[in-house]
Amino acid sequence: MKKLYRYLSPLLIAALVLGSLPVAAAPASSGSGLITTQEALNAERSQGDRERIHEILARDEVQEQLVAQGVDPTEVEARVAALSDAEAAQMADQLEQLPAGASVVGALFAVFVILLVTDILGLTNVYPFTR
Repeated sequence: MKKLYRYLSPLLIAALVLGSLPVAAAPASSGSGLITTQEALNAERSQGDRERIHEILARDEVQEQLVAQGVDPTEVEARVAALSDAEAAQMADQLEQLPAGASVVGALFAVFVILLVTDILGLTNVYPFTR
């Protein structure tokens, strides 16, 4: 029995020592650190802003007006996905400030202005009259 203890004791000690060492969940890259609470809240807010924009753009009357203006709805979705967090927040705030009856017209106007600005900057090719 003493012979068994003599071999088993070092193995158990090694297992306990290795088990108590901290384990990294993911390899640490240079410059990466913990995510702050503010960063997590900003990411959550930007996701909520994009969801509000998508809800408005998913309405039937908005889709009809986009097609009537000659804008492809898939292009609008791509543009909304390409917005920065600040631009998405600004657009969502503008959509919330619109009166209840004019929300569709206001939303279309906001989308039109955003697409027009990105087209003038050369980021999109939606309107041929901007050349």
